[in-house]
Amino acid sequence: MDRIRTALDRARVERGHTGENFRADRGVQPSTAEIGVGAKPAASAAHAAPAPIVYTKTRVFSPSARTLEANRIMNPASSDQGAAAFRMLRTQVLQRMDANEWRSLAIFSATPKDGKTTTAINLAVSLANDRLHSVLLVDFDFKRPTLAARIGLTPELGSDDALCGNAGIEDSLYHPQGFDRLVVMPARNALLNSSELLAGPRSREIVAELRARYPERVILYDLPPVLSADDALAFAPLVDCGLVVAAEGRTRRNDLVRTIELLHKTPLVGTVLNRASEASGSY
Repeated sequence: MDRIRTALDRARVERGHTGENFRADRGVQPSTAEIGVGAKPAASAAHAAPAPIVYTKTRVFSPSARTLEANRIMNPASSDQGAAAFRMLRTQVLQRMDANEWRSLAIFSATPKDGKTTTAINLAVSLANDRLHSVLLVDFDFKRPTLAARIGLTPELGSDDALCGNAGIEDSLYHPQGFDRLVVMPARNALLNSSELLAGPRSREIVAELRARYPERVILYDLPPVLSADDALAFAPLVDCGLVVAAEGRTRRNDLVRTIELLHKTPLVGTVLNRASEASGSY
């Protein structure tokens, strides 16, 4: 793990980045947070809890508990160590986003199988459980869309349909029962010209409309790995900030440094070290 931490420190210094590093235990959940030097606390602000959401056009589905468990998706009511770890991650991400009035967050990774999508889903669940925000999780990984399968959903329409102009946004949204204040916009199919679409005018329209729907909404975008395609870099200018997921024993130091260098124009709220061998002790 030291080589990953060293790479993070080096990249953060080179880009003037002061975000947090988050360490994760074996599995997928981030545990303790390591505050980066120079990190600023969030400005204090009074938030009123939003009114309950009544879903009219958004499709409602019941995810299978077995499917969620098999894909390591946490129960929002859980009090285990993994859920506590994501609450820690949630709090620190929200503090940095609130301090800068950011509302959209892209989930990045250097390479495939670093735990990016699982981290995105669990962070979205935890953010929605905060109850001061509604959360929308969007699958814009059109190279390998897996969000729907992870949560046991077979969508009739998805973000790929909306992006290609074959469906409206409201037709592509789904609410998983039991996950209050969370809506997902899954992708059904991979797209050959995805980077051009993500950088194009329809993508900008979707981003603007999603932001405008609810003032308290936090929007998470799951994107393809940065070094696997240009999709993430093409879409990065449309989000407020990003979170980078790395995996101990899998993510190479040079790949992580290169990823952070390529994202130098995107503010990063921090990095998550997934599958860390050093688990934090009890409080």
